Amino acid sequence: MEKKIHPLVTKANQDLREGKISRRDFLRFSTLLGLTLAGAEMLAGCAPKEEAAIATEAVQATAAPVATEAPAGGIKRGGTLTCATRVERVDNPATFSLVSASHPWRHVVEYLTQTDPQGVTHPYLLESWKASVDLLTWTLVLRKGIKFSNGQELTADDVMFNFKQWLTESVQSSMFGAMSYLDLSGVEKTDDYTITLKLKTPSIFIPEHLAQYPAGIVPASFGGDLTKEPIGTGAFTMEEYVVGERCVLKARKDYWRNGADGKPLPYLDEIIMVQLGEDRAADLSAYQSGQVDTIIEPSVAIWEALKDDKDSTIVATPTAATRVLRMRADQEPWTKVEVSQALKHCHNREKILALALQGQGTLGNDSHVAQANPEFVDVAPYPFDTAKSKELLAAAGYPDGVTVELAVASDWPESMAYAQALKEDAAAGGFTINLKTMPASQYWEGWTDFNMGITWWSHRTLAPMILSVAYTANPDGTPVAWNESHWVDAEFNEILKQAEGTLDLEKRKELVGKLEVIQKERGTVCIPFFMSVWKIYKKTVHDVVADPQEYAIFYETWKDA
Repeated sequence: MEKKIHPLVTKANQDLREGKISRRDFLRFSTLLGLTLAGAEMLAGCAPKEEAAIATEAVQATAAPVATEAPAGGIKRGGTLTCATRVERVDNPATFSLVSASHPWRHVVEYLTQTDPQGVTHPYLLESWKASVDLLTWTLVLRKGIKFSNGQELTADDVMFNFKQWLTESVQSSMFGAMSYLDLSGVEKTDDYTITLKLKTPSIFIPEHLAQYPAGIVPASFGGDLTKEPIGTGAFTMEEYVVGERCVLKARKDYWRNGADGKPLPYLDEIIMVQLGEDRAADLSAYQSGQVDTIIEPSVAIWEALKDDKDSTIVATPTAATRVLRMRADQEPWTKVEVSQALKHCHNREKILALALQGQGTLGNDSHVAQANPEFVDVAPYPFDTAKSKELLAAAGYPDGVTVELAVASDWPESMAYAQALKEDAAAGGFTINLKTMPASQYWEGWTDFNMGITWWSHRTLAPMILSVAYTANPDGTPVAWNESHWVDAEFNEILKQAEGTLDLEKRKELVGKLEVIQKERGTVCIPFFMSVWKIYKKTVHDVVADPQEYAIFYETWKDA
């Protein structure tokens, strides 16, 4: 039977022609609805009368990942890539709490989809997906013949197991809150390679959620600890993993994808990742001395030191990644909205951005929506006004000011700079802020428990994706696992649900703008900036992908001989 283009793609194409949305937004939107990137690009450029024919052909195509074209001199195979990064204690990939935890393991476990640096999501372990007209039913089709490193074929049973991990609340995966439009009763195995999802509410975000870092696919036999069972479909096997020190990845010879030279990926023989301590200055020293080829997630201080280095390639990318200062809405003194508003008035945002990031980012308005998100609406933040802060504290019952404790990871320099600047400026606004510093490893042990803390949040492509993970509640009103602020707002949740099911970008922007205002005025988070991030690597290294999500993926990376 001939497959038809989703009617919402046709509408989006008309919006593109009328100038209501950008070409990039059209490509992102149409690929989420099952069109291949090639088909979407043709549709974006074709005449209206050609639309049905091209779209029908394109939607039937399978979008295999495309390897980069070989350079004129030829790709060099072999060699070892050495990376400075964190080697974190992990067990279940469904519970990864940081992108950095996934860096070694995304070479071992893979994802059903992949979002590229332009924000367009493609099938990966999936061959294709299809959405119903009402967006309540999604059909996911796996590629056939993909083998785990233990020789077992990837099938729908494995995918069903992973959905069970994500959608079981007691597992405490961030996917549980992200995919609140779905529960286990709506996940069905159609055949050995097909899974059908029946959503509770319409959503377009399925493909992008399947690319998030906690969504790595493990076999159905997985026992709960990846370090003991490092089995995946990826291009490497984990040969050694010493928490806090190093890991060693070896290339598989039977990986399912080919490179530009027609032979199986990867090009490298080996990847070694080393953790050189809590002080990132050690990473810089190792890089400058040639001990490592690249620094994963480099700090702004490392960028500052290397930005003019002629032997390095440095690529900057604006993102929605940030440091969130969050207060527990269920604990004093933050139960009174005036206290949170007072603290927001103590933020000199330009100063904080300059001190924390050398100005390498964009200003925030205390909502978790960034200029890098297509739904961003320019809502002005509260002005820096310490007199207003004192007035608000007095109205909340603190005429003599208030003393609070701020938990900060000492090895996150951006967070420390932010905390120090706020501590100084907020004193004039009636806040005495005592800093409780600790290593990041200790911070993550209790990151949802602190009365007040600064937490690292990574980039998400679309604004509702991060808002549903970080600021929602279960039907009984209990905050979801990653709602560290414990802020629950019925109006916010209602509008967010509408935004998740709204496909028209302009209408979704209108809803997200309302969410920004609500979070700015009533939320218990302060977000003064969003970050730029960098890929930094030696010029002897080639084809390192720069993207706002900071994923470290070296399948197609190669080195000069």
